[in-house]
Amino acid sequence: MASSLVFCSWIIFMVMALGTLSTQTEAARAFFVFGDSLVDNGNNNYLATTARADSPPYGIDFPPTHRPTGRFSNGYNIPDFICQQLGTDLLLPYLSPQLTGQQLLVGANFASAGIGILNDTGIQFVNIIRMYRQFEYFEEYQRKLAAQIGAEQAKRRVNEALVLITVGGNDFVNNYYLVPFSARSRQYNLPDYVKYLISEFEKLLQKLYDLGARRVLVTGTGPLGCVPAELATRGTNGGCSAELQRAASLYNPQLVQMVRGLNSKIGSDIFIAANTALMHNDFISNPQAYGFTTSKVACCGQGPNNGLGLCTVASNLCPNRDQYAFWDPFHPSEKANKIIVQQILSGSNEMMYPMNLSTVLALDSRTMT
Repeated sequence: MASSLVFCSWIIFMVMALGTLSTQTEAARAFFVFGDSLVDNGNNNYLATTARADSPPYGIDFPPTHRPTGRFSNGYNIPDFICQQLGTDLLLPYLSPQLTGQQLLVGANFASAGIGILNDTGIQFVNIIRMYRQFEYFEEYQRKLAAQIGAEQAKRRVNEALVLITVGGNDFVNNYYLVPFSARSRQYNLPDYVKYLISEFEKLLQKLYDLGARRVLVTGTGPLGCVPAELATRGTNGGCSAELQRAASLYNPQLVQMVRGLNSKIGSDIFIAANTALMHNDFISNPQAYGFTTSKVACCGQGPNNGLGLCTVASNLCPNRDQYAFWDPFHPSEKANKIIVQQILSGSNEMMYPMNLSTVLALDSRTMT
């Protein structure tokens, strides 16, 4: 008799615990991520591609395992820090077999390293999830969610979600400037190529809206010419690559203009533009102000600026990652990612148009309660 009572009590406890977990999961806002290696958290681990971060020393500071996860970081990346602000679990990559049941309510990360706005960007990597395919997976996700919680609730969950899209840098680094006299550089001069990219990006954002996204963070490119890889291969006299910096300076203002026009056409501030180049420039021009010792040398790499080749177990590896703005030749360190998210949260209108993320979350909390 006593054992039966204990068993029944345990069953009741488990049901209540699962119910609490379900309520907490549903209460937190869903979050969806699209884009490239700056926000990929492991989709490429499931693909036959060279654009992967599934080997040490990637993930060396990722808790609790200190093992690689597929993030192009020593630890957390930008989506992870946004998840912390939303009070939700870290997102699973869409291709993860663990993305089932309650985890579907949290959201999903569809990003894939190597991709760009254009389908011909990153062709050297093969087998990566290009933007059109990321959107197809998003539609597939919504069908799975609807099967679990019903079509009406699924639609509401998606409409109320926060969405992050980070794409565009590879269209310069791994396309236009990939090789001398690339096909795109023969087809377009730089100003016209930027206009073409912006027009194609606008189509992607419109598609996201059509798929139900109603709050979308849109990041620009970072300071393309100042990453260690470009300092090592294109920099002049130890400085940034003037040509790639010119590309970023043309692209980012036009991205903000496009977002402004798209919001005006829709009649609502759906899209929020983050000037990530300006955010990076702060700690690139004055790294010591942010606690970095250098923004010119990658923590993990080899050659000048540790900017050549891949980050591998054979690479130079710094002992204190928090002192480096860049983790590898192309990607910010965990600490730099945290600073970027802090600026997304509280940045001025110069950094965040038309408002920062803290304002977005405060506004939306009133309409969602």
